[in-house]
Amino acid sequence: MKTADARAMTIDQLDDEVLKLKKEQFNLRFQRATGQLENTARVRVIRRDIARIKTVAQQKRVGAAPQRAAAEPKSKAAAKPKAKRAAAAPKKAAAKSKSK
Repeated sequence: MKTADARAMTIDQLDDEVLKLKKEQFNLRFQRATGQLENTARVRVIRRDIARIKTVAQQKRVGAAPQRAAAEPKSKAAAKPKAKRAAAAPKKAAAKSKSK
């Protein structure tokens, strides 16, 4: 399920969808335990769909505007200020020299 589809649903519909996905997840766990599961990737898809729907439902309950993924930095290094990165470098070098 795509996020846009989930955002178009009401909170009650989202709760029903989570319940349906939880039942499917339960059945997939049994299939995996008995060796009958053919599409193992489905377990991961269901788990992520549940999380996605719960997130959208919580946002609707709180009334928060959805966050855009494009606004986040692309890497953790880009998120750190340059001064902190520069200050961390000498500490690493000092730790290496002490261990020798």
